[in-house]
Amino acid sequence: MEKANSPTGGAAPSPEALAPAAIEAKAEAVGVSKAAMRLSQLAPLAVAAGFFIGLGGLYFTLFMADDTLSFAVQRFAGAVVFSLGLALVIICGAELFTGNSLMVAARLSGRIGTAPMLANWAWVWVFNFIGALALVALVYLSQTYALGKMGAAMLKIASGKVSMPWAVLFFKGILCNVLVCLAVWIGFASRTVIDRLFAVVLPISAFVALGFEHCVANMYFLPLGLLLLASGFPVPPGVDASALTFTGVAYNLSAVTLGNIVGGVLVGMVYWAAYGRKRA
Repeated sequence: MEKANSPTGGAAPSPEALAPAAIEAKAEAVGVSKAAMRLSQLAPLAVAAGFFIGLGGLYFTLFMADDTLSFAVQRFAGAVVFSLGLALVIICGAELFTGNSLMVAARLSGRIGTAPMLANWAWVWVFNFIGALALVALVYLSQTYALGKMGAAMLKIASGKVSMPWAVLFFKGILCNVLVCLAVWIGFASRTVIDRLFAVVLPISAFVALGFEHCVANMYFLPLGLLLLASGFPVPPGVDASALTFTGVAYNLSAVTLGNIVGGVLVGMVYWAAYGRKRA
């Protein structure tokens, strides 16, 4: 089929999505560029990603605060709007720790070293946390927690996340980042903004509705709950907030971060084994 010409006289880009092998090649190329990124560029983009994911979490909380909704409707509606976070990351451009685990494809092909990959992960994790904390401060200072039953929902969400066994959090982290990285993978295939927007909705809403754990989202949820608790916000009836401490936050993030790494690496390894190994 003949390609349409662009207004500038060249061939217009194909509207078709990339094929799986081309997605894997693009993932490797993206991994190479991420490993070479200067800290002065990486830092603001990672701060933005932490802020964006937190915004998705804030939107999600609005629905979790409405106890008139049935369980499935509440989870589904909240999960769909949570997709705002990754949509902003992919469309606006930002560095997200969980998505960057796909750099493993470039590492397996020998295009980047282990040290640059791990350095990227470490720096992005730190700056994602800073971005999430910036949103926590704004949400608290704007008294968004006073909207309806938002404050009670914020405390309930945070308390629930620190009360689960470590191994459960770890495996929830694996499942979460399998879905997040598949959303990013589909985003690599996309050609338009609309493609990218729709690419994130089903995988992201699935992980949120099913209660899987995302470390960057928890960098927002947990400090916000801790701040509300420290400020004397009343704990909702039936909620045990005794584990919502700095130690509890570290406990959750240690399990979920490791689980997220495993989940993302699994996605990258599977597609590298299918397509990238032939080029390595």
